[in-house]
Amino acid sequence: MADTNTSGISAQSLKETLTKQLEAPYVEVEDMSGGCGQAFQAIIVSPQFEKKNMLARHRLVNSVLKAEIAAIHAWTPRCYTPEQWEQLQKGQA
Repeated sequence: MADTNTSGISAQSLKETLTKQLEAPYVEVEDMSGGCGQAFQAIIVSPQFEKKNMLARHRLVNSVLKAEIAAIHAWTPRCYTPEQWEQLQKGQA
């Protein structure tokens, strides 16, 4: 029963919605709930985050995923502009 997705939400469906709605060149969504679709964390890179503080970025993401977030227990987005993401990647190289 642990493998049953109880929310009807999947990492792939979240990724598709975020990529389309936020014109995001990079989205990575991970199901942290062992496949039951109740807890997700994400890395979202979008030019729409330019000139927005972290709270405004999270509000934008949450508005895009309003229905999905209502159906799950935990949602942890990490939001970056393309420039910030590029700098992060350079730092990890």
